[in-house]
Amino acid sequence: MRDTYNYEDETSSDYEESHRPMAFHPYNILLTLVLGSVTALFLAFSAAFIYSRVQGETPPIKLPNIFIFNTLILIGSSATINWANRCYKNDNTLHYQYALAATIALTFVFLIAQFFGWSALFQQNIFINSHNAASYLYLISALHFMHVIAGLPILMFFLHAAIKRMKEPVSVLVYFSDPEKRLKLRLLTIYWHFLDALWIYLVFFFWINYLVK
Repeated sequence: MRDTYNYEDETSSDYEESHRPMAFHPYNILLTLVLGSVTALFLAFSAAFIYSRVQGETPPIKLPNIFIFNTLILIGSSATINWANRCYKNDNTLHYQYALAATIALTFVFLIAQFFGWSALFQQNIFINSHNAASYLYLISALHFMHVIAGLPILMFFLHAAIKRMKEPVSVLVYFSDPEKRLKLRLLTIYWHFLDALWIYLVFFFWINYLVK
């Protein structure tokens, strides 16, 4: 009885250890460094934008309404990637694939709509060389655009892996029980929510700067 108890206790301990969040995993540390660097970069450009407006006495820039539409699209992509996480935890293979595909589709809609946003700025005669504030506006929005593109191949990789490996019950079980894949999905979700929050901040930032003339 004593040997059996020790074995069960040890097995339970191993299970808890394998499912414990890997706080000091290199991926966690790398993502923390990336998010910290990106935050510092955008705060620096935000400060430079304000400085340019104050020093150059440039006219306020009104963001086109399509930027609000883009905000709703990104919020929708946050909802779908949360849906993917729930499906992963519940071993829901089909809906997991649907959620990833929906997130990718919304991302493409955002990227395409962003070109319409820049086009709307052109129609207001606001070009990248109009003045320093306009230059920072295009630079900041382009940087966010590039960070969204950087996350797109990772989303596609997750969807490709899900379609390729989730064909048989055994492969499905292996996929959903892999702690490293669970960690990567969690980190991707954090990155995606960060990009959404960053975009909301930028829209509010430029909106407030427009109101403070």
